[in-house]
Amino acid sequence: MRYLAIFLLLLACQTPNSVPQFDAKASEIVAQDTREMLQDYHAAIDKGGLKAEFAYLDSSRQFFWVPPGYESALDFDSVKTILLQNAKAMKQVTFKWETLSIYPLSHELATFQGIVTGNMKDTSNTDFPVHILESGTLIKRPDGWKLLSGQSANLNP
Repeated sequence: MRYLAIFLLLLACQTPNSVPQFDAKASEIVAQDTREMLQDYHAAIDKGGLKAEFAYLDSSRQFFWVPPGYESALDFDSVKTILLQNAKAMKQVTFKWETLSIYPLSHELATFQGIVTGNMKDTSNTDFPVHILESGTLIKRPDGWKLLSGQSANLNP
């Protein structure tokens, strides 16, 4: 009886594992949530132009992106400057996922890769077809999933 009491006391003193298990069901939820976010991201750009991207980018110091044609990563402020400059020149932007694969890593992290197609129309009504290979990392923040890092490369149409 005495050993049982000591054993129960030791169990009571241990901190419970408060991290939810990342099982197949949790992985599927992350995949579904991040897929929806990436589709919403393109829908927002279609509706609001390039400035709509800001709601989907993580503005932390950990953010980086390698845009098409660049050989090194840019931080958030550099990407913001480029988006704001390009937004002035674009009349309409439409993107869609031709292919999209999501790889959940945890409750708060996932990676993705896919091909983005679409069109960009500048203020002189010149069309620029888009065909991009894109991959990156998504992070869950209190206000939703955000693009944390990644890279994009132009593909031949």
